[in-house]
Amino acid sequence: MNILKDLSLCTVFLLLFSCNFSNRTKTADQQADSVSLDSTGAELPQPGKSSTNYSKVKGWPEGKTPVAPSGFTVTKFADGLSNPRSIYVGPNGDVFVAMANTEAKGTAKAKAIVSGKAKSQNLGESSNSIVLFRDTNKDGKPDVTEIFLTGLNQPFGMLIAGDSFYVANTDGLMAFPYKAGQTKISGKGRKILDLPAGGYNNHWTRNLIANANHSKIYISVGSGSNVAENGIENETRRACILEINRDGSGERIYASGLRNPVGMDWNPESERLWTAVNERDGLGDDLVPDYITSVKEGGFYGWPYSYYGQHEDPRLKGERPDLVKKALVPDFQVGSHTASLGLAFYDGKSFPEKYRNGAFIGQHGSWNHSQLVGYKVTFVPFKNGKPSGRMEDFLTGFIADKEKSDVYGRPVSVAVLPDGSLLVSDDAANTLWKVSYGG
Repeated sequence: MNILKDLSLCTVFLLLFSCNFSNRTKTADQQADSVSLDSTGAELPQPGKSSTNYSKVKGWPEGKTPVAPSGFTVTKFADGLSNPRSIYVGPNGDVFVAMANTEAKGTAKAKAIVSGKAKSQNLGESSNSIVLFRDTNKDGKPDVTEIFLTGLNQPFGMLIAGDSFYVANTDGLMAFPYKAGQTKISGKGRKILDLPAGGYNNHWTRNLIANANHSKIYISVGSGSNVAENGIENETRRACILEINRDGSGERIYASGLRNPVGMDWNPESERLWTAVNERDGLGDDLVPDYITSVKEGGFYGWPYSYYGQHEDPRLKGERPDLVKKALVPDFQVGSHTASLGLAFYDGKSFPEKYRNGAFIGQHGSWNHSQLVGYKVTFVPFKNGKPSGRMEDFLTGFIADKEKSDVYGRPVSVAVLPDGSLLVSDDAANTLWKVSYGG
């Protein structure tokens, strides 16, 4: 189905398994020469030469799909979208998809064309809308498709709580009147919270998630820069997860020092909040690992002064030793420059037992690495609320030609559907992929 024509607006030892870091025993002298160690003993390389390598999106050839493990089937859920990013599954099974992108104009657009960035992602006019999909006959395919909401400002996170439909625009949290089952928002929304978005708004996505009784809403806000190069004063209420009451009151910083937290989900066993975080660029191919982590209330995770615990960023050396000292070590590395955006714990029942309660991660893919990394959906098994094994590939085939840096598409968000299948948004190919077991 093509919707564009309808738019009015065009644990920690497991860290060693998650990346290809050495697991050999070394002498203290060897360790000092080749690696720096965090408090867990996980080895990280020294900073190296930075690379720029933008992928070139080709689009999927007719009949070709991403590749899932044996026993799984990959089908096209929808196509013809306009940069589909975030996926939200409503209480009644409706699927909402936020469509938005970075907009580049003038000098910024010219630079994007010269650098190759323009071939890696859509930088044109943002759709700024939300589309709804509904499967009324329960055959696994949407038979209702509606433009649910338009006129937004780079929307990403969505949430239904009570009689409101919440949308996280890049500059604020909106609440719209909502009744269960409606296919279009007709009422006027109101902004219940301003969010920082001025100046160099590098990480513009704002994700949403509520606690079990919907009394609290959590909002992820990425940094405005790589390592606060525009001044730390411009990073107020950024690189953090905010907590508010449902009416927008009672704001506090729930956790900070998280450079760009995007995906958020509650672990079904521990009931703790987890997030997927994009770490900083410019320190070489092997630094800094993106990660998924449980979010400790009041915790500080290092940005911009240190990474992966107390590894001090050489560009900010000596600026805030007090904060470096208190920086927490994340739970699980998922590879440097993978741009891990999506996160969803598998609480469905149709996949094999090994996937129960584990985490699926949408890796959008690199630009700051000499070779393409990411561009896939990975899986991390969990047990008792903690990672319990190696990260493994789950949905691959997005890379068309690694040597030429050609890709078919780029996965973003992941979500579990009511029938237990996995839905993956591919913003570069304007497509939603559905992964089912069997059939």
